[in-house]
Amino acid sequence: MHEPKPDFSNSAYLFPCINREGFKFGFAALAVAVVFSVFAKGWLCLLTIPLYLLAYGVFLFFRDPERYQPDDAKAILSPADGRVCLIQECEMPDSFGELDEFKGRKYWRVSVFMSVFNVHVNRIPTAGEILKKEYIGGKFLNASLDKASKDNERCNYLVKADNGEVYAVTQIAGLVARRIVPQVEEGQKLERIERFGLIRFGSRLDVYLPEGVRPEVRVGQIMVAGETVLGHLS
Repeated sequence: MHEPKPDFSNSAYLFPCINREGFKFGFAALAVAVVFSVFAKGWLCLLTIPLYLLAYGVFLFFRDPERYQPDDAKAILSPADGRVCLIQECEMPDSFGELDEFKGRKYWRVSVFMSVFNVHVNRIPTAGEILKKEYIGGKFLNASLDKASKDNERCNYLVKADNGEVYAVTQIAGLVARRIVPQVEEGQKLERIERFGLIRFGSRLDVYLPEGVRPEVRVGQIMVAGETVLGHLS
């Protein structure tokens, strides 16, 4: 996959690329600020500045910067920005765990918690094919809790890497996030770090590494989607 040339200008930080999902929210917030500034009188005019800053913040939440993957072809990369909040051995998520090839088997799960200040565009950890996609409605508990993987709204993806190994990725809605936005379908083939969706306003990503693959990160480590290595394919 062709990698773009890095942009080191100040404008790249102040006015980053915005994911298409963010324009309707950003322009809605901007419209509120404009209407308020037109009709506000007296001391209420002082509120226009915070409203414009809020609109700018909404746009920034949906920022979608380019990422630069390592040359290591076997590396499994983080699908999300944030911090590792949990590392556990467990079964495949939900109905995936009932499939004969996964039933009763344990896999290392790395959970990455995203705050509202992180980039929320998610990238696929390896090149491969989406074998299955499964949406499950649920609660909106704090996404850093272990029980969020069972109780919260979530979307599971079963992925077959190009070398044949199979793993899973789960998008989990959090306490503030109320909307998972998948952007891929079953049978679709993706290049490594290609975008596959996002979650609005704080959430978590779980990666169930292929069988026999151990995590190469630790709890508390800062993750960068499409750049930080979680482990290696066989």
